[in-house]
Amino acid sequence: MEEKTYRTMGGAGAMNIAVGVVSLVLGVTSGILLIIGGAKLLAGRSKILF
Repeated sequence: MEEKTYRTMGGAGAMNIAVGVVSLVLGVTSGILLIIGGAKLLAGRSKILF
């Protein structure tokens, strides 16, 4: 019974680490894309005519 518990805990821990790494990568990537997009908007602000 204890062996099954340890195996389940190990699987859950590995899954948590994997999901954490994926979340970190997606967060950094989306942050960089948002910064680049904002910089382009600010750079092109003077070209807009109303």
